[in-house]
Parts: sequence; structure tokens; C-alpha cells
Amino acid sequence: MEPGGVLAVPAGRRYPAGAGGAILSAARPAATDRTKPMPPPPARIESLIRAIPDHPRAGILFRDVTPLMGDPAGLRAAVEAIAEPYAGGGIDKVAGIEARGFVFAAPAACRLGAGLVPIRKKGKLPGRTIARSYDLEYGSDVLEMRADAVRPGERVLLVDDLLATGGTAEAAAALVEEAGGAVVECCFVVDLPDVGGRARLEARGRAVRALCAFAGD
Repeated sequence: MEPGGVLAVPAGRRYPAGAGGAILSAARPAATDRTKPMPPPPARIESLIRAIPDHPRAGILFRDVTPLMGDPAGLRAAVEAIAEPYAGGGIDKVAGIEARGFVFAAPAACRLGAGLVPIRKKGKLPGRTIARSYDLEYGSDVLEMRADAVRPGERVLLVDDLLATGGTAEAAAALVEEAGGAVVECCFVVDLPDVGGRARLEARGRAVRALCAFAGD
């Protein structure tokens, strides 16, 4: 998202449609929002993960989370499932890994009353950053985090859409710890256990949780 401003307006006032036809309203959320019925169980989440063969290249079965993102009840179910174990507190920041991890990390942070930490590819963040490289199938890449994004002692929930080899998550966790934070858990929407990422992270003492898993991929 490009830099922009936020307009503060009186609660309840509505303004004419702007660009794209959106109606802007400053109405406050209903006080009973947190008492709404829980969304559908994780079985619905799994049903909204689409399998696309031979993407991004031949021989790979790609697990696509965009249908889940586009389904209101499914998206809410995923966010609630990510946040629910920590609803009583104990999380200071939620770190989302570029790019689909942001989709789930940001609303989970709002649910938990926590801050959001974007972990991005090299060169995407302004200001002073810290960096970690990680291996890809062919070569390597680099993740960065703002040096002041996590304070020493803060408890961080790490969120991404998919766990495969675990290299990206391990690099992201290392960034949080370099800044002095504690990674409470690595949470993913989808786990591909046969690829070995969960075993890799758990072997390093990381707590790992996934909303659904697809064995055999």
C-alpha cells in the first residue's frame, strides 16, 4: 500500500462516494462485536484452499489461499483461529511475512490488540533495517525488518500463509530474536508436512501451529 493519510471525521457521519464508489463512514464498531458467534471451524478453511497443478512450474502442486481470502466467513474463520489461543493477552506484536502473510497477520493483530510488524524482501522497508538471508531451491534471498519494529522482551506471534521448507519462517524468527523479541509461536494457514518445514522449525525449538495440512504434496 502506498503512503497515505487518514481522515478523522465525527462518529456516525457519512460522506458521498469517493473514487471507486466507496462510501466512507466514521461509525464506531458495535460494542457487541466480540460477542458475535464464532465463525465456521477449520474444516471450512481447508475446503477453501485450492490446488493448482504445475504452478509455478511443472511438477509442483500449488496450494492457493486466495479463495479463502475472498470468502468472508472463511477469512474470518482463519483470522479467529490464528488469534484465538492468545485472546487473553500475552502477544505484543504480530509479525507477518511478505506478502500473503500480511493478509492474515494484520487482522489477527487487531483482534489481539497488538502491533503489526511487516517482514519484507530486501529494499522494501524505509529507515534502518536488519536482514537475514535464507536458502531457496536455486540460490538465496533476503528478508528485512525495521530495526526498531520489535522492542527487547516483546512477545511476537509469527504469521504466514504457508509452511513448506521453513527457510523463510526461520529467517523471520531470527530477525525478531536479533531485535530482542521472543517468538512465541510460528502460525501458518497451510502446512505441507512432507516438505519438512515443520520438522525443521521444531528441531530448532520453535512452536509451530497450522490451521490445516496437506500431506503428500
